[in-house]
Amino acid sequence: MAARSKASRNRNKRKPKNAAGVNLQLVKALAHELRVEILTILNERMASPNELANELEEGLSQVSYHVKVLKDYECITLVKTEPRRGAVEHYYRATSRPYIADSDWRKLPKSVREGMSADLMQMVLDDVSAALKAGTVDAHKDRHMSRTPLFLDRKGWADAGKILNKALNDLMKVQSASTDRMAGSDEEGMNVMVAMMGIELPVDRAKFKAAGKRGTRSGKAKGKAKAKGKAKRK
Repeated sequence: MAARSKASRNRNKRKPKNAAGVNLQLVKALAHELRVEILTILNERMASPNELANELEEGLSQVSYHVKVLKDYECITLVKTEPRRGAVEHYYRATSRPYIADSDWRKLPKSVREGMSADLMQMVLDDVSAALKAGTVDAHKDRHMSRTPLFLDRKGWADAGKILNKALNDLMKVQSASTDRMAGSDEEGMNVMVAMMGIELPVDRAKFKAAGKRGTRSGKAKGKAKAKGKAKRK
């Protein structure tokens, strides 16, 4: 078989797709938790592998490897280079915010979706754990925290997803406006994590909770009835 030219290999490598037509670049880029963290930082600002390694408390060689992977997948781009102690430090910035469209997400294999969902949930748990340990969860009186179980039909499920997507877009606009304001002031800003999830709960869990509540009310009612019976006998 004749060898392919370098241009041909690069052209085929640039945007791999599976049989369903899903662009797999971002999927592969987000397949490792450390790459997700690196991409999140580079989406917010420019940074070098050395700075990323210090911030993430990871080895420089490991971070440099994942930075190279992200660059190969065209998720980040080299912004500038600067001389540092006889070497050259490279600074990168994300080319776009990590995002997988709903249409592409539906086409991914279930195993891939489950793996990425598990990684995201673990990151949320890690963030919450760090905030609890640092005491920043209730540092602000106007902080928001809510958990809202809903009972929806298929249309309600779809409508809820649209609301969450709109909220996400609005939050990104808030961040952009904040960045512009801080650029012209001395305010340092704060790291904020907003987690939004719309997931279906197991039926058994919902039934268990409902049965538990009914059982508690029933127990109280029985207790009151028993007390009244004793009072009458006296």
